[in-house]
Amino acid sequence: MKPEQTSKTAREPQTDASDFVIGRHAAAETLKTEGAKRVNKIFLQEGMKADALYDLQKLAKNLRIPVQLAPKNKLDTLSDRGNHQGVVLAISPFAYATIDDLFAKAEAKKQPPFFLMLDNIEDPHNLGSIMRTADAVGVHGIIIPKHRAVGLTSTVAKTSTGAIEHIPVVRTTNLVNTAKELKQRGMWLFGTDMAGTDYRKWNAKGAITIVIGNEGKGISPLLKKEMDEIVTIPMIGHVQSLNASVASALLLYRAFDVKQVAGELS
Repeated sequence: MKPEQTSKTAREPQTDASDFVIGRHAAAETLKTEGAKRVNKIFLQEGMKADALYDLQKLAKNLRIPVQLAPKNKLDTLSDRGNHQGVVLAISPFAYATIDDLFAKAEAKKQPPFFLMLDNIEDPHNLGSIMRTADAVGVHGIIIPKHRAVGLTSTVAKTSTGAIEHIPVVRTTNLVNTAKELKQRGMWLFGTDMAGTDYRKWNAKGAITIVIGNEGKGISPLLKKEMDEIVTIPMIGHVQSLNASVASALLLYRAFDVKQVAGELS
């Protein structure tokens, strides 16, 4: 099946248009993890009384991060009128990982590598939702392209509700070359399309990378040639496509189930 349309392996200092984390849950998760090292300042909405904001102030004090009370219209501007819930973190650009980082994470957990590759996902809400599911099922990392795709923005951070702090993300200039490298390192690559193995019968054991295509076009032809197997999500309704985050969730949980039964995620 093909997801529907919705509205370098090297570590380097990447930047995105917005370097803010918005929302109480995402902010708290950032301050409780290594992400706190990237926080430059915390903006809290003046006049707002909430236990969550008080807790964030205490965290900031312990971490020696400056806190600035600001009117709601300033937070609206910083968050691009997003649902900031009275808190915005000004943060250094999100750090990207390397392919070696992903393999190292799997090795540290004594588990077969379990990666997710996203081919030109353009909707930041899709990416954030996918990151939440990937974290829930124990994925060791996500691989995205550097061009023609969304990166790690504040909207992605907000939608991920903190998962962005736990899932390493690799940004590569060429997904096809990265796919070849993964295969050389012993991984099996599984793509998605309308015709293929029913995902309910899919054997997801061992070192695998699940590849999810663009919201409208699916997996690009050259990348699709690198797949070891194509899996599909059968549908009998009138709509023959799924949102990219929904398709990812179904496949990730199928892999999770298979790997748990095999004792790979213990």
